[in-house]
Amino acid sequence: MRVMKLNEVINTTGLSRSSIYAYMSKGNFPKPIQLGPRAVAWIEEEVHKWLCDKISQRG
Repeated sequence: MRVMKLNEVINTTGLSRSSIYAYMSKGNFPKPIQLGPRAVAWIEEEVHKWLCDKISQRG
């Protein structure tokens, strides 16, 4: 299992930081895991699944 820091999530998805957190607050983006008191990361497989779902939704 691999984790991604915020900058990598931004580069992978093309979303801005604020968009990622807005999607998360609506339950439309994977939640990060807490690595430490001030560090979070996203599970790579969850971010890639989210992207695949978005690709499959396009018409």
